[in-house]
Amino acid sequence: MKFITIDKKDWAKGIEKSRKTYQLFGPVKDKNGFFIKSLGKDMLPDMDYHDSVMSVKSVLFPQTENILTTTLDEAQEDHHIMKRAVTDYSPRAVLGIRPYDAKAIELVKLNFDTDDYKDPYWCDAYEATTFVGLGLNKPGPFDFSSSTGSGPFNEEGLDVLLADLDDKYLAKVLTDKGEAFIKACGFDLIADDKESQALFDILRKEAEKNIVSKISTDKLKEKTILEIHEAPFWDDIAFSCINCGTCTFVCPTCWCFDIQDETKRKASTRIRNWDTCMSPLFTKHATGHNPRDTKTQRVRQRFMHKLKYFFDKYDQGIMCVGCGRCVKSCPVNIDIREVCNMMNSYEKQE
Repeated sequence: MKFITIDKKDWAKGIEKSRKTYQLFGPVKDKNGFFIKSLGKDMLPDMDYHDSVMSVKSVLFPQTENILTTTLDEAQEDHHIMKRAVTDYSPRAVLGIRPYDAKAIELVKLNFDTDDYKDPYWCDAYEATTFVGLGLNKPGPFDFSSSTGSGPFNEEGLDVLLADLDDKYLAKVLTDKGEAFIKACGFDLIADDKESQALFDILRKEAEKNIVSKISTDKLKEKTILEIHEAPFWDDIAFSCINCGTCTFVCPTCWCFDIQDETKRKASTRIRNWDTCMSPLFTKHATGHNPRDTKTQRVRQRFMHKLKYFFDKYDQGIMCVGCGRCVKSCPVNIDIREVCNMMNSYEKQE
């Protein structure tokens, strides 16, 4: 680990230099807010953004992704044999992501990269990607990341963590991948380790003071699944839900997907698309039976998965990093912070 000082006057030049080695992604503003997008030629990440509408998960797990292809032309030798779609996994770097989004990637990794199964598409994208985080000096009102094992200057999942110091960035290089990216940019002004770490500590403490939103999870582990599953508050929570699925799409830890086959003339492609547990079709069987055919069941499933099932299965805390996107984006004001506190404090009446 080492610290590098980057003058903001040299930032654009260094980023452009890195294009020789890396595909670049970063925050870009459009009419709907900031999104993490591919940075085309002469595009720079907007490092003055506060938060992005969507997280960085689409870089590793695209909203629509071709996974297998084949030809139906029987004149071809390999007709009707599905083969992995050609995808560019050359080195890529995501610039300016928030620390809670990097933490989210580590939680998602628990699902896609296991001893029993490794999703080749996600794993190959992960290995190709360098994550350059930007500490959040002034967390917003929806941020409760300090309650979820994350935080405005959390380092987990990052290769480089940047601190914005007005006229310069102070870069904390955390991994070999991070060092390779900094080298590719040509940033080489070494900063004093002790002074730099002390500055990061001050920035972290000040940022955490600004997080006024909190949740409690200390009692979730001890409660049984059935105890919370049968709690009386689920109908009230679900009452206003319109099943739009916005919460799942903006969430950095949601990983559900559907697979479809599409054929055009003699070409056939198998496609993976994001799906949402809020959809009435999500669990519908081919027989027509749907084990979660009511809105309350679907809403309960989402929160039970995030706050109980994941907690019990992985023992890595809850499946939430406190970014607050679902709270901010929900059109009917369903608030995961309130739900979590209700679940945590619930006591079954005898």
